[in-house]
Amino acid sequence: MTTALAARRSYWLLVLLVVIWGASWPVVKTGVTAVPPIWFACLRYVTGTVCLVAVVALRGELRYPPPADWKLIAISGVLQMAAYSGLSAVALTRLPAGRASVLAFSTPLWVAPLSVWKLGDQIRWRERIGVGAGVVGVLVIASPGLLRAAHDQLWPYALLICAAAAWAVSIVFVRAHRFHASALALAPWQTLVAASLLLPLAIALEGPVPPMNARGVASLVYVGPIATAFAYWAVVEIGRSVRATTMSMALLAVPGVGLLISALAFHEAVNLSLGLGVVLIAAGVLLTTTGAAPLPRGDEVDCTTPSAIAQA
Repeated sequence: MTTALAARRSYWLLVLLVVIWGASWPVVKTGVTAVPPIWFACLRYVTGTVCLVAVVALRGELRYPPPADWKLIAISGVLQMAAYSGLSAVALTRLPAGRASVLAFSTPLWVAPLSVWKLGDQIRWRERIGVGAGVVGVLVIASPGLLRAAHDQLWPYALLICAAAAWAVSIVFVRAHRFHASALALAPWQTLVAASLLLPLAIALEGPVPPMNARGVASLVYVGPIATAFAYWAVVEIGRSVRATTMSMALLAVPGVGLLISALAFHEAVNLSLGLGVVLIAAGVLLTTTGAAPLPRGDEVDCTTPSAIAQA
């Protein structure tokens, strides 16, 4: 395959990835109405692990990870996958999918201050303004719950903010990690850690594995093999031909796609608080993620891939 043809295929694959991850929010919303949320997150990573093992094995890369990568596997599996997906799934039992996708996508806002603390990065004025705009956007979107000042209205928003913060911590660690195996080769081990953590938690909080109807099965078939396993492979393939900065900008469309599909599928209202919050968060994410010094070519795939998968 020529370089031009590979690049063209990668850009189309990137468009498909944005659609898949955007659609995953309403799909998960449907799934958690049929399967308890912690069980849903657990079964997502069980099916994702099976599919990723098959993909990595077919590529001849299935092997025990190097000891130096196990810390990354643990942190990514616990924070980026188990915590992010579990908390988001629970929040989706109470919040509309579009609103939830926008709030959960606020993660880049929390990465900036964490990078200053952990990595010694210098935060510029535009990034400070971006963080401020994004935080205001989060508060605006959560304003209906804040105005009601009711416990049952506030906790779903708090869970999503915690999910975004967990993902941010993982991203900062990934940036500082030096990979010894490829991102794709580590993927099934990360999803295995997530599934292993969520399984006892689901049993303890929600009882034995529940019977599933067609909606639950269909949702899991989508988010496990497609939005997790296929998407992880797609990110690696895209990263071979598309710059990490280009991929990051394209992924800004994910919550917009999720919001659009939610509005069409669930007739979710895009009211003033949601519309204004989307604008503020999008502006904040743009200000905090653009203009950064590019990574060396050899680091682009590995640094982008593990953090990007949590978009779903």
